[in-house]
Amino acid sequence: MIIPLASDHAGYHGKETVKKILEEMGHTPVDFGTHSEDSVDYPDFAVQVAKRVNDGEYDQGILVCGSGQGVCMTANKYPKVRAGLVYSNNSAQMTRLHNNANIMCLPGRELSEDQLKEIVTTWLETKFEGGRHERRVNKIETLTQK
Repeated sequence: MIIPLASDHAGYHGKETVKKILEEMGHTPVDFGTHSEDSVDYPDFAVQVAKRVNDGEYDQGILVCGSGQGVCMTANKYPKVRAGLVYSNNSAQMTRLHNNANIMCLPGRELSEDQLKEIVTTWLETKFEGGRHERRVNKIETLTQK
């Protein structure tokens, strides 16, 4: 799968780690920056992934900033984006299983390389459960398009 990703300066190292994890899993990461630890504004990079997922160019994306919060808030401004803050293996599983998240937002300053590997693997391998959750997920898109 081709997976776009981006980060700000605080998430740079986390993004680089995630990029390697994706490649090891056989995926093709598309890196929309940033490309260093030089200070940047996270919205400028989060929109690069969010817009493309929203428009259907990519099915899923990954964003990283210091806390994961800023990129998540930015991504969720797009009506077809369901970005979830993922900080543990359980949150990775639940954002996919129950919420069908299409963008994973990670706190780059909080997670080790081992944690990132477990979280990314879980998030990508967990399928949406559907059922009673499908009605709720569909409602998100319906409500945000008004």
